[in-house]
Amino acid sequence: MSPLLLLLLGLLALLLCVLRRRKRRDSEPPLIKGWIPFLGKALEFGKDAHKFLEEHKEKFGDVFTVQIAGKYMTFIMNPLLYPNIIKQGRQLDFHEFANRAAPFTFGYPPVIGGKFPGLHEQIRRSFHLLQGKGLTSLTESMMGNLMLVFRQDHLGEEEEDGWRSGSMYEFCYSVMFEATFLTMYGRPGASRRHSGMGVLRDDFIKFDTMFPLLIAEIPIWLLGRTKAIREKLIDHFLPHRMSFWSNMSQFIRRRSEVFDQYDMLRDVDKAAHHFAILWASVANTVPATFWAMYYLVSHPAALHAVRQEIQDVLRDDAVEFRSDKDLTLSREQLDKLLRLDSAISESLRLSSASMNIRVVQEDFTLQLDAQRSMATRKGDIIAMYPQSMHLDPEIYEEPQTFRFDRYLQDGGLKTDFYKDGQKLKYYLMPFGSGSSMCPGRHFAVNEIKQFVCLLLLYFDLQLEDGQRRAKLDSSRAGLGVLLPAADVRFRYRLRKV
Repeated sequence: MSPLLLLLLGLLALLLCVLRRRKRRDSEPPLIKGWIPFLGKALEFGKDAHKFLEEHKEKFGDVFTVQIAGKYMTFIMNPLLYPNIIKQGRQLDFHEFANRAAPFTFGYPPVIGGKFPGLHEQIRRSFHLLQGKGLTSLTESMMGNLMLVFRQDHLGEEEEDGWRSGSMYEFCYSVMFEATFLTMYGRPGASRRHSGMGVLRDDFIKFDTMFPLLIAEIPIWLLGRTKAIREKLIDHFLPHRMSFWSNMSQFIRRRSEVFDQYDMLRDVDKAAHHFAILWASVANTVPATFWAMYYLVSHPAALHAVRQEIQDVLRDDAVEFRSDKDLTLSREQLDKLLRLDSAISESLRLSSASMNIRVVQEDFTLQLDAQRSMATRKGDIIAMYPQSMHLDPEIYEEPQTFRFDRYLQDGGLKTDFYKDGQKLKYYLMPFGSGSSMCPGRHFAVNEIKQFVCLLLLYFDLQLEDGQRRAKLDSSRAGLGVLLPAADVRFRYRLRKV
């Protein structure tokens, strides 16, 4: 085919895109398309989503539709409207997106359809094992595995002056990744720890770096070595390898039993499902742990108050803490740590940038509140972007400031937050909402609490001098907890207790 013909075909395709561009209909929100066909406003949104949305809210109001990479997304910027979006379970569905995006990202076949009858429902039921007694068991196991990693890697011989230096995000990643892996998938048959954990973690980070492109359904063959890295990670969870692991969580055991019921599900497909759970268990929990640690270490008064609360809970339960002995904190004791709970919530408020999305199932009129409604089109996406709410100065005084006790009131947790004089039903949304709410959120918070408790009880902690304040990397906006733009150097030494 001649270059001239290729050019003409390209111009024709561009012309068709322009001629077929969407036009706003009556009763629809303001439509923002951008000047680039298909891409629309994708580049501007990806550069700084929060700034982009706030500027467009100022110009177009609190509901508007934006073309982003071929999709039309209607953003609901007023949190008072969230309840009416979340309750529309039939006409606004999250699962359509998840059921398409997850298989594409993690490399397993779609579970919806006739090929694997009942599999999707059994997978859904398995998440109940992250609650109730299952949560208690996971929390106890995580405590032991965190203690194991801390004891062997960080509670050994001291430096000459007692202080060690480290990179905070790397420190959090190494501890949390391995402890979570051991808790979920168990230990090797002949050892307490898996060999090659550092290599597995490095490959995981390489994959996770490409996750935003995969979830946007960019073909994996366009992403360099990502396909090979994903295959290597999946191979780690092949059934013949996992069969030698002991102390596996009930959650993973149950999922393995379900997968074994389907002859059409290949071993590599089962392994890909397990790899997806590893990503779900680690990818947001690690940066959330980092921000909780960073904000406490950089605010000594908050660190002291939280440390004192932990010590008070141990004292009230007649637990004698000694740095030369392992510590066990029960789920009930973790529930008593309200200052720590508030500090974690505050760090999540400042660092999370998840996007709650729903796919419109049919053309219909969506009632936003008693006075307003809007027309929606099948296939469009309705999006709530809670970061805008989290940083709203009307809801949160001095929203860019870390206040560890922001969620405390009268000896309990504060739940009264207001917008336009009305109490908000949803005021903190780092874990999604409704049908898209993370099923492992309670375990994630317990993990972070356990990590912080061990950190504050066993170590003195300081930021190294001469560093800039940690900043958020906005490149993953919409996908959960944001990573730090650069790592932070800190010092730690054993406390004399």
